[in-house]
Amino acid sequence: MIAYGKLYIVSTPIGNLNDITIRAIEILRECDLIVAEEAKPTRALLRAHKIEKSLIFLNEHSTQEVEEEIVAELESGKNIALISDCGTPLLADPGAKLVALCRDRGISMTAIPGASSILAALVVCGFPLDKFSFVGFLPREKSERKQAAASLRSRSETLIILEAPYRLSQLLSDLDDGIGGKRECVVCTNLTMPNEKIHRGSIMEIKEHFIASPFKGEFVVILRGNGDRKLTDKLYRKH
Repeated sequence: MIAYGKLYIVSTPIGNLNDITIRAIEILRECDLIVAEEAKPTRALLRAHKIEKSLIFLNEHSTQEVEEEIVAELESGKNIALISDCGTPLLADPGAKLVALCRDRGISMTAIPGASSILAALVVCGFPLDKFSFVGFLPREKSERKQAAASLRSRSETLIILEAPYRLSQLLSDLDDGIGGKRECVVCTNLTMPNEKIHRGSIMEIKEHFIASPFKGEFVVILRGNGDRKLTDKLYRKH
């Protein structure tokens, strides 16, 4: 019986290079190959921990042949670590098709937990966390984007939204139009870094702040759900 290798889905720092687990470093050192999203952040991470490994790049420009190549390496008995540019892989990052292929081929997989910008933003937002939803990225096309933003208006749970570093102001404008400027909002910028900031206020207030002080960098947007403030606060205090 052929012994397949294992795919390790490894979380890496979201900013501060010290936010990596001992286990993650061990896996990156011991695996045969590393599947990464982009060269620059990957090599910076490996250099910081004195790790030298062969790399295969898997991103939005990759073809299906790359995924098949990785699966073939696993089927030959090699252990492979999958990482993204930062944080926990597959959450708005490449890799989902590879994991699905491994599932279908009977290849063993395990997660190496660690940093996540989504969870880091959630735990400081101050909104109820008994129920929350990961919205991810809004559509790129203008009409679809506006429709998606408007569809969030009635959602009662805390919502997590991501966007490209240069689209924060556009996202806040879309949310203002679709949900209304009075909805409570938290925008976390440069999480885990020395210049980390947690911006709190209404969508309108935060939109105006970033119009006056433009920001280009990594961020997470958290929206309070459309529920009764007193009831959700009471529920939040129970947890």
